[in-house]
Amino acid sequence: MPRRRLLRAIDGETLDTPPIWLMRQAGRYLPEYRATRAEAGSFLDLCYNPELATEVTLQPIRRFGFDAAILFSDILVIPDALRRNVRFVAGEGPQMDPLLPREVETLDPSMAETHLAPVIAAVARIREALPDETALIGFCGAPFTVATYMIAGHGTPDQAPARLFAYRHPDEMDALLALLADMSAQYLIRQLRAGADCVQIFDSWAGILDEAGFRRFAIAPVKRIVAQVRAAEPGARIIGFAKGAGAYLDFYRAETGVDVVGLDWTVPVAQGRRLQADGAVQGNLDPLRLIAGGAALEDGVDAILAGLGDGPLIFNLGHGITPDTPIAHVEALVRRVRAR
Repeated sequence: MPRRRLLRAIDGETLDTPPIWLMRQAGRYLPEYRATRAEAGSFLDLCYNPELATEVTLQPIRRFGFDAAILFSDILVIPDALRRNVRFVAGEGPQMDPLLPREVETLDPSMAETHLAPVIAAVARIREALPDETALIGFCGAPFTVATYMIAGHGTPDQAPARLFAYRHPDEMDALLALLADMSAQYLIRQLRAGADCVQIFDSWAGILDEAGFRRFAIAPVKRIVAQVRAAEPGARIIGFAKGAGAYLDFYRAETGVDVVGLDWTVPVAQGRRLQADGAVQGNLDPLRLIAGGAALEDGVDAILAGLGDGPLIFNLGHGITPDTPIAHVEALVRRVRAR
């Protein structure tokens, strides 16, 4: 069969209509997701149930016919595999036992393969159930972003606990990020071998680092992941999404080795065009335009297509879809992109 459209874009091809998928496309804005989530019990139970994880992954494909599905899971399954007592509290988000510097050397990844086996089983089920033309994306959290939650024990507005940890205990931070990179690489390799067509590395908090911190704590661990994945799977396609990284994106692809650079909604079109000289970009509609709909949505879509559509582009949001997004607006988005 012809290569899936998403893979053609990743490989640098400019398509008449860019492939489209949305970060968090399986989520609370869909009534069918909410029903399945209630059936599962807890959020982590949903992540570790291959049948139900497959179901929610397929739901947005059935509704919208996106060019790619993304595995339904969470970036925090890695610290969960490290027995950090991860839990998701309604109205408060993820929580876990805060990590102290002296605890880094005690972290034991030996049970990760067994712990994450249900996620890998879901990948295989999803690939079997997807239409042939639909790509499957696997993913992990970037080590720095995962570390921010591990260190604070919860999300924070500016990740000050992790930044202070890095400044005060740089050796322990390096050791933690190396461990997370090695675990993440093995996790992605297993996803690719189970049927994922490509993988994305989410670094949602990379943008809060200064330049030296970005190179040491964001680029170096992702480069380590990419090198290990490519050593095991030489043809692996990898998307890197460093939210808020701004001008750092100008050297992010070259220094990490990712194939595609994900753009958040603050990245100017002109910078996106520069980045396309070296390969595909992904993004970058403001998720609030999708909530607003109407002219705000249409103008946002048209600006991206006009500015980036003549190069290798994967159309996406600049971050994840939010629970209050109207389904009708997602339908309008897909129509607008595909009418190009």
